[in-house]
Amino acid sequence: MQNGETTRQVRRKDLSIWQRSYIPAIVNGMILTLRQIFRPKFTRQYPEERWNPPSSFRGRPVLVEEDGTERCVACGLCARVCPALAIEVQGGETDLEKERYPVKFEINMLRCIFCGFCEEACPEEAIVMSDEYELVFTNPEDAIYGKEKLLMSTDRLKPRLEFLRRAR
Repeated sequence: MQNGETTRQVRRKDLSIWQRSYIPAIVNGMILTLRQIFRPKFTRQYPEERWNPPSSFRGRPVLVEEDGTERCVACGLCARVCPALAIEVQGGETDLEKERYPVKFEINMLRCIFCGFCEEACPEEAIVMSDEYELVFTNPEDAIYGKEKLLMSTDRLKPRLEFLRRAR
């Protein structure tokens, strides 16, 4: 705009009366539906046939256990980046090679939205999204997973860890 000129936005294509009646949209929807009806059906008989998710699948978050100890150094980045505020970490000091470890590490699975931000923020690859997708709780207290439920060996998480290394 120069010297007080005003610009007017013009539609490139106004809808015709035929298009305003939504008949073309309805016909396109019916064609799509008819195409889907005649495709072969696929049904998995779930309890007998288990689904094996790919390594890119984001299941429940777990802590990586390596040589009997967790990789976590209790930096708290996962708790800070969690949009659902589902993670709680309390760190403690130790005399071992790594200086810090999580005294308390809990994830409230009822709040977790499986976004994977905790996995991305972790500098130690200590928390990753596993391939587990079955979560069943009888009461809300069962949904709070502590370290004993979260720890998983590197052998079990090998496909996911390799996927993350390739992706970075």
